[in-house]
Amino acid sequence: MTLRTLRDLPGVDDLELKAVMKPRFADPDVPEGRDEIDALSTALFGLSLEAADDTEKPTDWDRIERLSPSDMVEAFEAEGWDVTDKKRKPLRLLPHLALPLALAMRGVSGELPFLAEPDVKETDWGSNLAAEASRFRKR
Repeated sequence: MTLRTLRDLPGVDDLELKAVMKPRFADPDVPEGRDEIDALSTALFGLSLEAADDTEKPTDWDRIERLSPSDMVEAFEAEGWDVTDKKRKPLRLLPHLALPLALAMRGVSGELPFLAEPDVKETDWGSNLAAEASRFRKR
């Protein structure tokens, strides 16, 4: 199973870099970048951070957004999402984007960004066929 990668969505890697350079940018308690993170959430999932908080959760909601970042990584991976950076550490933006992502991927509210099908490498079946025919004739 191929995982969708959160950091590959438009804008995530840029804000993640800001959070690396300036840790207060994504501080869960008092993020300096809350407006930018909110705009990113709205652009990606159609949900602002406040709208995600206000969304009525199903009765069987597992509160994935309240897990520790390392537990969130496992929970999102189980649902087909890689929410880590290139060093396999949880994204610094994850505490902010976990709820909108979870709501969108589970179909509760918002929507997931469009993901184009990966390019299919065209096989050179014609030359393979010619090589097979050549080997057959030699037999």
